Order: sequence, then structure tokens, then C-alpha cells
Amino acid sequence: MDFRNLGLSEGDKLRIVQELVPGRQITLAHIVASPDPILYRKLGLDPSVDYTRSAIGVLTVSPAETAIIAADVAVKASGAELGFVDRFSGTVILTGTVSQVEAAMAAMCDYCRDRLGYTVCEVTKT
Repeated sequence: MDFRNLGLSEGDKLRIVQELVPGRQITLAHIVASPDPILYRKLGLDPSVDYTRSAIGVLTVSPAETAIIAADVAVKASGAELGFVDRFSGTVILTGTVSQVEAAMAAMCDYCRDRLGYTVCEVTKT
């Protein structure tokens, strides 16, 4: 790395400060239909599901605390199970049948857009 462009010498330490500027938005809403069983294990999810009818939903939202609200809405609106929620990163992971996860994603996106005034991305699916 060329440190001269940063005003540093070769021996100087580089300090990087990262800041999150919450934008009241859902930045990722994705459904993985019929995921490979290894994905469940790698994510620490329940591996005893029927993989032929299963799906994993992943959502990221900012401000990150909104993940708590989104997870509550998702579980109440569908039969999907909450696999993971992180109020620090804004991540929600859901599992269930494809239709359950689709219903949960729609409920979370609709609530955040219509009730909280968030910008919401398109729900994608693989």
C-alpha cells in the first residue's frame, strides 16, 4: 500500500474509523428456497427440518434495533420460526416453508414501509 497518498510514512499506524449512519431502510430482503442442508448447520439453525419444503429468509434493516420489531411482526404474521435476530447489526433470519417465509418477509417489509416510513428494497428469491 502506498502510504504517501495518506500523508503517512511506512512505519506509521493507520487508524480507520467506521460509522453507521442509519437511514431507516431495509437494505436486504432475500428468501433462499430449498437451501442445502449444510447452510442450516453453518448458520447454527435447526438441521432437523424437511429440506424439500424449507426456506431461509434473511433481512437487514437500519437502524439495527428495528430488527426486534421486524422479527416480532414476522413471527406473528406467519408460521415462520425465528432463527436469529441481532439488534446490533439489524439482521433477522427466519426459517419455515417457502410460503411461511414469504408471508413473514411481506409482513416485515409492509410494516416497515407503511407504518414506520422506511425505504424498502425488493424481496428477492433464489
